[in-house]
Amino acid sequence: MSKTLWNALKLSPAILGATILVSHASVATEDASRTIAQEPTIAATDSSPAGLSSNQPDLEALNSVTTVASLESDKLSPNITNSSVLAQLSDATDEASTTVGQQTNTTLDRIEQYSQQSTESTDSLGQVTSVSQLRDVQPTDWAFQALQSLVERYGCIEGYPDRTYRGNRAMTRYEFAAGLNACLDRIRELIEASRPTPGGGGITEQDLEQLRRLQEEFRSELATLRGRVDTLEARTARLEAQQFSTTTKLRGEAIFALASVFGDERAGGGDLQDNVIFADRVRLNLDSSFTGKDRLRTRLQARNVTQFSGGVTGTNMTRLSFDGNDDNNVTLHRLEYRFPIGSKTNVYIDAIGGEYNDNMYTFNPLFESSGQGSVSRFGRFNPIYRQTAEGTGITVDHNFSKAFGITLGYQVPRDQGNDPTEGLGLFNGAYSALAQLAIRPSKNVDFGFTYVRSLYKDGAVSVSSGTGSTFANNPFAGEATSADHFGLQGSFRLSRYFVISGWGGYTRAYQESNGDADATIINYAVTLGFPDLGKKGNLLGFVAGQPPKATDNNYFVDREDDDTSYHLEAFYRIQVNNNISITPGAFVILNPEHNDNNDAIYVGTLRTTFTF
Repeated sequence: MSKTLWNALKLSPAILGATILVSHASVATEDASRTIAQEPTIAATDSSPAGLSSNQPDLEALNSVTTVASLESDKLSPNITNSSVLAQLSDATDEASTTVGQQTNTTLDRIEQYSQQSTESTDSLGQVTSVSQLRDVQPTDWAFQALQSLVERYGCIEGYPDRTYRGNRAMTRYEFAAGLNACLDRIRELIEASRPTPGGGGITEQDLEQLRRLQEEFRSELATLRGRVDTLEARTARLEAQQFSTTTKLRGEAIFALASVFGDERAGGGDLQDNVIFADRVRLNLDSSFTGKDRLRTRLQARNVTQFSGGVTGTNMTRLSFDGNDDNNVTLHRLEYRFPIGSKTNVYIDAIGGEYNDNMYTFNPLFESSGQGSVSRFGRFNPIYRQTAEGTGITVDHNFSKAFGITLGYQVPRDQGNDPTEGLGLFNGAYSALAQLAIRPSKNVDFGFTYVRSLYKDGAVSVSSGTGSTFANNPFAGEATSADHFGLQGSFRLSRYFVISGWGGYTRAYQESNGDADATIINYAVTLGFPDLGKKGNLLGFVAGQPPKATDNNYFVDREDDDTSYHLEAFYRIQVNNNISITPGAFVILNPEHNDNNDAIYVGTLRTTFTF
C-alpha cells in the first residue's frame, strides 16, 4: 500500500480496527444470510393497493421475516462511491479513537445501515481499473497519486455512472469506514493469494507489520466482535436447519366471530332465526416466489360461518363480509400465479378461487378486506367486482403512469373451466369479461370506470352477486341471463384521518332463453373511514347505501322492486397489536327486499381477527 495511505492509517487505528472486525462479520454471514433470507420484491398485501389499479400488493407481502432480516442487516458493503478516503482520514481520527471502546455497537449498526444502502444502490459505475477512467480527477489534484495507488495497486475504488469520482464532496465517517473496508478486503485477498498486485510488487513486510500492530492494539475489541460473529453463525445454522422453505412463506388469518340477527320477522314473513352463533374462518396462504418478483399463492381454507340469508332472514342483504360454511372441512380455496411483465404490468392467472377484487383496485381501500374492513358483504365494494367469483381466469393490470391505468379480466365459474362437456369449458359456458380505467389526478383522489359483460346459464343466475334483492339477483326466474354492468367508483383522502369513498352501479340484464325480456338494476353506496382513530391501526367506518334493486323488468311486472331498501352500517376496528384486531360492528336493513311491508332487520357481530 502507498506510503501516503499508510501514514494516514497510522492516524486512525480506531476506525481501521472497527472496520476490520465488521468486515469479518460481513464475510462470515453474507452467504448464509442470502441463502435463507432472499426475499421477493413483490408489492403486496391483499388489503391495500400497490399501485393505481392494483391492490396487491404484497405482494409486499412476501418481503418480511423478522428473524432473517436481522441477519441481512449485518452485511457490510465492500464498495464505496463517495469522496476521497484520504481527504477525510485525518479529520475523523480523534473522534474515532475516543468512541470505539464506548460506542462499538452503535457505530457498527450505523456503518451496517450505510453499507446496506450502498449495496442496494444502483448508481455505482463498478470497479475502476485506471484512474484515467475518472474524468473529474486530474494529475494536478493533490490526492491524484493516492487515488492512483488505491485504484491500480489495490483495486478498491469505484466511480459513479457519469464516470466521475466527486472527490470534493462531503463524506461521513460511515462512508469512510465502508470504503476502507473494501481496501482491507483487497489486502486480505492479496495476502491469502500470496501473489503480486496488478500494479507490480506485493504485500511487503512493512504492510504486514502495520496490520499486526493494529490487531494487537485492538485485541480485546476483536475478541468481543468475534463472539458476536460466532453467535450469528450459530443462528444462521439453526435457521438453515429449521426453515420451512427457501422459496415459500406461510401466512395465515383466523377469524373468531360472535354474530346474530335481530328484528320482528324475516323478509316475506316468518320468524327470524335469531340465536347467537359463534363461528370461525381460517385461511392459510402458502406464498412462493421463484424469481423474486412473482408469486404462487396456494390458499387452504376452513370455515363454518352461516350465511344470514334465505331461511335465516329471508334476504341476501343481511350477509356478513366473511360468511361461508364448509363445516370446517379444509378445502383448496385459491390457487393463483402472479408475475410481472416489465415494470408496469402484472398478470394474474387464477386456477381456482379467482376474484376480480383480489387482483385489482376497488376504490374502497379501508373497507374491502373481509377480515379487517366492513362487517357486511355489501359494504366492502361495488358488487360489479363479484361477477363469477371464486372462478378460473386471467387478469392483466397495466399502469401507463402514476395517473392512469387499465385492467382487463376474464373468468368462468370454478366448476366449469375444467369440464370439456359441450356448453362448458373456458369459452362455451358462463363467463364474465371486465375492463376498468383507473385515474388518479392527485395522490389523494382516484376514481375509476368499470364495465363487465357477463353470461349466466339456466338455473345458475346471480346478476348482483348475492348482495341485493331476489329480483336483482335473478330477474328472469332462473332463465339464462346476460348482463352489461357499469360502475363508477371513487376514493378521496381529505386528510390522513378521513377518507370518503363511494360507488354507483347500473346493470342492464337480458333474458337469453325462452324469451327476450330485459331488466334494469341499480345500487349505490358511500363509505366514511376514520383511520388511526384513538390508536394507530384502528378504524372507525360508516356505510350508507342502497343494495341492488330491480327498478324495471318486462319479464313479469311483479318481479320489479316497488320500494327501496337502505343499508346503514357502523363498525370500529380496534388494533390490539400487530397480529390481533377486534371489530364490533352492526348494520341495519330498512325495508328488506325493497319492500316497505317488511320490518327492519338488524345484524350485529364481534369479529376477532388473528394474522400471522
